[in-house]
Amino acid sequence: MEEKNPIEEARRYVANAEETIQKAIYDPETKSYKDSKYVKTAGDILWKGCLIALDAVFHVRKGKGRPSIEKYKEAVSKRDGKLLAFIVAGYDTMHLYMGYDGTKGKKVCDAGFEYANDIIDRCALLYHPEKQCA
Repeated sequence: MEEKNPIEEARRYVANAEETIQKAIYDPETKSYKDSKYVKTAGDILWKGCLIALDAVFHVRKGKGRPSIEKYKEAVSKRDGKLLAFIVAGYDTMHLYMGYDGTKGKKVCDAGFEYANDIIDRCALLYHPEKQCA
């Protein structure tokens, strides 16, 4: 069975999050969504897509337990400062503000999608499957 390219898989998650947020009712007067359910779901999907891309490059999931955001930040800081900045802002936006808090502001949601694409695009530059361990 052929393995999926993790960068393409991460981009598929972003597409799924876009489909999800489109289900939310948007109020142009308040520049926000009326239901946080879709925002929370989209934020979770975006962050999971980012983790797929990050894991493909940085292999943080080795060992016991779930890796914390601190482990990702530590691994990335040794290799790519720009990506680290995207992760710090993106984690807050996608995981905390969108996924956990369910913020309804469209600007925050738009920023979440932008950070997800920035993180995945940056990981795509660093991803070299021929160098990956089997």
